[in-house]
Amino acid sequence: MAERPLGPGGRTRRKGVCPDASPRAVAAGIIRQVTEGRSLSEALARQPAKGLPQQRSLVQELCYGVMRWHPRLSALAALLLERPLKPKDGDIHALILLGCYQLLHMRTAPHAAVTETVEAARALGKPWAAGLINGVLRRFQREREDLLALLDQNPVARHAYPAWLLEALQAAWPGRWQAIAEAANQRPPMSLRVNQRRIQCADYAVLLANHGISCAAIPHVSCGLVLGRPLDVSELPGFSEGHVSVQDGGAQLAAGLLDLQPGQRVLDACAAPGGKSCHILETEPGLASLTAIDADAGRLGRLEENLRRLGLEAGVHVGDAASPAGGWARHRYDRILLDAPCSATGVIRRHPDIKLLRRPGDIPALAGLQSRMLDAMWSLLAPGGMLLYSTCSLLPEENERQVRQFLQRREDARERPIEGPWGHARSHGRQTLPGEQTMDGFYYARLEKAA
Repeated sequence: MAERPLGPGGRTRRKGVCPDASPRAVAAGIIRQVTEGRSLSEALARQPAKGLPQQRSLVQELCYGVMRWHPRLSALAALLLERPLKPKDGDIHALILLGCYQLLHMRTAPHAAVTETVEAARALGKPWAAGLINGVLRRFQREREDLLALLDQNPVARHAYPAWLLEALQAAWPGRWQAIAEAANQRPPMSLRVNQRRIQCADYAVLLANHGISCAAIPHVSCGLVLGRPLDVSELPGFSEGHVSVQDGGAQLAAGLLDLQPGQRVLDACAAPGGKSCHILETEPGLASLTAIDADAGRLGRLEENLRRLGLEAGVHVGDAASPAGGWARHRYDRILLDAPCSATGVIRRHPDIKLLRRPGDIPALAGLQSRMLDAMWSLLAPGGMLLYSTCSLLPEENERQVRQFLQRREDARERPIEGPWGHARSHGRQTLPGEQTMDGFYYARLEKAA
């Protein structure tokens, strides 16, 4: 990867990262924010869009790469450091991690990776750390094979997964947990959903080929394509005209599972940023209405942008799926999609910071919220209607166990089985796994209300 520091090496500053600091200094500051509890997407968004595109691309590559391999890189740093760094030097610890990441996973020349990472300490205003970083990275180069062999004796370091989540995967997926962990450590593909109200999927594939963009059909979804390589949406022909959207193949299964029919009233709860809402409208133009709600008013703005770009209409409201209130909550709906907040353990390859941000104590709290949402949304479902419960989790507490408990407390509910050539049947519902048939990990269960 071609790269060039944003500013002259050796520049120092007392606090923070100077605007023209090296990409590695910028990345270290972002990584530190994530270790302190901020999501990676939020930390990246807060970074001013300065520097050349390839420099911004390098920052993103370093941040995502370090997050993807963080448990392994942290274990490696612990072996390399004689004593732990102080909490106030979290940015220096981040530099050590990203230095090791470059030496392990990037095509950057080793001498350049070491030199530029050392110089990043000066850009952060901590010249005292330059010698430490240089010594640590040089030692890793000398003892690389022995250190990596030592890491592989520790399951957390070997699989780059936090211990609690590794144990949860082993319990939930005893025959598949290793493949899940391996898939989650890979770079995700870029998948598209073709708006077949504008252009047929096969025709859009030809259009991509005419622009020199390779793609393949996503199995088991009628309008899905996966690209040979990720690219900016501005390079996609017809994107601004609403011909296509970016959406994982697993997420595209939702619209088909709803069994949409003309004249139905549909509610999409927890709808932002709107991928599934838009797909519902693209799938069945004859709906009586689609109402989309989300508790986050800011994220609803993205939903409305997607509706405008695709030329679609929906009723959009700020609303809490666990506590319905307002005009939208006075209606009864024939179909409800509840894409519930969850641990997001099925989309770690797209959001690797989940490995740092999620805690085992989060799971019971999320399960409680999901349970409340199911009960609240059930009250809005018309007799004879169907609710599609969805998460991007791999954990049974949020998925099949949640559905089983719901069915036990609701006499007017029955499960409508999901059959198909995709995913894995569970005791209730069906689950896709990361990497299988290009998809992320999604769970679906269909619940019908007695007429």
